[in-house]
Amino acid sequence: MNTFKASRFIVGLFLLAIGQVLFVSAQARSLPDFTELVENYGAAVVNISTTQKIKQQRPVPRAMPKDKLHKDQDPQAPFGDLFKHFFGEEGEEIERFGNQSLGSGFIISEDGYVLTNYHVTKGAEEIIVRLVDRRQLTAKVIGSDKRSDLALLKVDAKNLPVVKIGRSDKLKVGAWVLAIGSPFGFDHSVTAGIVSAKGRSLPRENYVPFIQTDVAINPGNSGGPLFNLEGEVVGINSQIYSRTGGFMGLSFAIPIDMVMDVVDQLKSSGHVSRGWLGVLIQDVTRELAESFGMKTPKGALVAKVLPDSPAEKAGFQVGDVIVKFNGKDVSTSSSLPPIVGVTKVNKAVDTKVIRNGKSINIEVTIGELPAEDELRASNSSGSKATTDGRIGVIVADLTAEQREKLELKKNGILVQAIKNGPASKAGVRKGDIILMINNEQIKDVSHFKEIVKGLKKDKSVPILVQRRGGPVFLALKVTED
Repeated sequence: MNTFKASRFIVGLFLLAIGQVLFVSAQARSLPDFTELVENYGAAVVNISTTQKIKQQRPVPRAMPKDKLHKDQDPQAPFGDLFKHFFGEEGEEIERFGNQSLGSGFIISEDGYVLTNYHVTKGAEEIIVRLVDRRQLTAKVIGSDKRSDLALLKVDAKNLPVVKIGRSDKLKVGAWVLAIGSPFGFDHSVTAGIVSAKGRSLPRENYVPFIQTDVAINPGNSGGPLFNLEGEVVGINSQIYSRTGGFMGLSFAIPIDMVMDVVDQLKSSGHVSRGWLGVLIQDVTRELAESFGMKTPKGALVAKVLPDSPAEKAGFQVGDVIVKFNGKDVSTSSSLPPIVGVTKVNKAVDTKVIRNGKSINIEVTIGELPAEDELRASNSSGSKATTDGRIGVIVADLTAEQREKLELKKNGILVQAIKNGPASKAGVRKGDIILMINNEQIKDVSHFKEIVKGLKKDKSVPILVQRRGGPVFLALKVTED
């Protein structure tokens, strides 16, 4: 009996050992192996350095204050003459050339086309592309696009190693991805992670729906490729979110689908043409959705229709909420610019908007995005000031000079001061120009007081203000009669 029990015990240990081996093997199989990918495509990743002219004043140390010197010591001696000898006279401008490794790139054709970020090559006098075999090739810029942060370079060489281009629209959140680049100048460093999100919008980057990853990206990785497990490039590593200057778990890549569209345009014309609607937009908050009669907050709220724009010609109005554009849902305001940007110029597209609580369709012919489409305006003092205690503001009519600067022909009044009250809670600020309340354009101070007097208690209404040249909708709720 004891022998039988011992045999069972030994068999049990044996089965347990086999189970552990199988478990470890299964774990090993579930984790990706990037070695073959790096071997096949790592040679197509390059280091990019630039030479730039730097203008600066000659550095001359200031004389030590006399009260810190010995009474018999000359304020400029003994080091003053020495520094003048080496650095020249104070105020004299000099030019220097700085050579610094700035980023990464990758080869997309055997005859020498190279992709990188615009910010890597910006202002460069000379661009050097260094290959994995230590060859250094001088590159010229075929074209660049600041809005998408892309630059297309060309080196004089043949039979170069190239990457395989994939499709970023097939990329799924949670998928493994790998980056190769030169962080802090360490050539061909490999890091891996997963796709954290897609379609991210970043400040001042309206036309790029970024791929967010947790791949370790640091300064010097800019312009390098982001690979999927099949060895295909699905993006270009472009930005990181950091409070320290280094990697903090948030990295952003430009989708390769957008990249290749830019490449085609740069090759053919040297510049990039984008679709333009001609509206200034903002997100729809829960309070604004209530004020516009919408059940849920969604879409892009039109805060301003630019003059002579495709939107104006098509009949868009301030207060419209764009919820679908060219067959694609618009969930937030940040999702609209990339969709419009990739739309072909002169193409007629259908747009669905919510206007006064009702859904309507508008057909608009897309224009080309201008080089400078930002409006600038300054605020200054008005006249005929009056106080409205119901919402807590002091407002004034605009002068003719102010209207000319602000490009406001008829409507609008100036907020001169803010008191505690509904306007302050809504976010109205001193210097704002109130353009509209409850979907009615404000002609002057008298009209403003009349509109405010008729507002219902405890009901949110939209108020449109112009701030630093840009329109902003706010939700205003009067709490007292």
